[in-house]
Amino acid sequence: MSKKITLALIFGGRSAEHEISLISACAVHKNLVRSKFEVRSIYITRGGLWKTVEAPSTDIEALERGPAFSFLPWNAAPPVLGPLADIYFPVLHGPFGEDGTIQGLLEMAGVPYVGAGVTGSALGMDKVLAKSVLRDHGLPVVPFKAFPETEWTEGPAAVLRRIRRALPLPLFVKPSNLGSSVGITKVTTYAGLPAALDTAFRYDAMALVEKGIIGRELELSVLGNGSPEASLPGEVIPFRDFYDYDDKYKDGKTRFVIPAALPPRIVARIRTLGVAAFKALAASGMARVDFFLEKGTNRLYVNEINTIPGFTEISMYPKLWAASGLPFPRLLERLVELGFERHRNRKACVERER
Repeated sequence: MSKKITLALIFGGRSAEHEISLISACAVHKNLVRSKFEVRSIYITRGGLWKTVEAPSTDIEALERGPAFSFLPWNAAPPVLGPLADIYFPVLHGPFGEDGTIQGLLEMAGVPYVGAGVTGSALGMDKVLAKSVLRDHGLPVVPFKAFPETEWTEGPAAVLRRIRRALPLPLFVKPSNLGSSVGITKVTTYAGLPAALDTAFRYDAMALVEKGIIGRELELSVLGNGSPEASLPGEVIPFRDFYDYDDKYKDGKTRFVIPAALPPRIVARIRTLGVAAFKALAASGMARVDFFLEKGTNRLYVNEINTIPGFTEISMYPKLWAASGLPFPRLLERLVELGFERHRNRKACVERER
């Protein structure tokens, strides 16, 4: 990076993870070295309108004060977002940001951006598709079943029978397209399934039901494009029964062990699986890969991948890289470098097609 780079942070958004996006964006904004970056801030309101703001903030009322506009090009005379930035950094968690939608917009605009492309983002966001792809690549995933909302509303008894036949208790029921443990329910009796499925369908039209694994929750940070690298793994020790939204963002009582206390062979296996999952799901730039280590068997399962992991003060993605020798400011620089690299390679492919 020989010259100062103009970087535009994009944050907020329409998903249920709006507030987490604001916290992550504040941390990224704080750790971008100002001698290397000129930082601009683009806020997407909860209703999906766009506006420029001075800086990220957790004060939603202040952020939403004043004019904002739809990004649709046929709307009448929208205010200008300012001149193009050199690179865009989406810090958007959940649908309408982490799922390939904002990435598609940036691809159409032909501008560099940080993180995974359309395919990797879409696969990473959709838990059902991600688990199917990982399984097809021979990677270990927790036994699961998936149900569209229409199937549940039209034949709930049949859905419940299929679950009982296929999956032992305890179970976890999740919306397929969401993060930050929003909409997730732990089910310890089959009688609790209907309410858990109703909760999941509040957030998405597809629900995932998976076998609950008794064991340790481990996380790994991956960084790179064609030749990704894995950090040391860390362990999450939830304060509650499982690592839910309140445990993550409100109570602050979850414990993190960085690096995780694991035998070298388990560490090597996690890092190998993390890179393999990153490649299988067409990720690029960054991702956090989550695992279960089953008690008794020491069997590892790939749980999920997050292509825009949290960047809050408690988030594992930057913490794991810091423990692996890459501090937060340098991590952000590396992510920008990878974004430019991916754009150059993508542009070369487009040029060859002409």
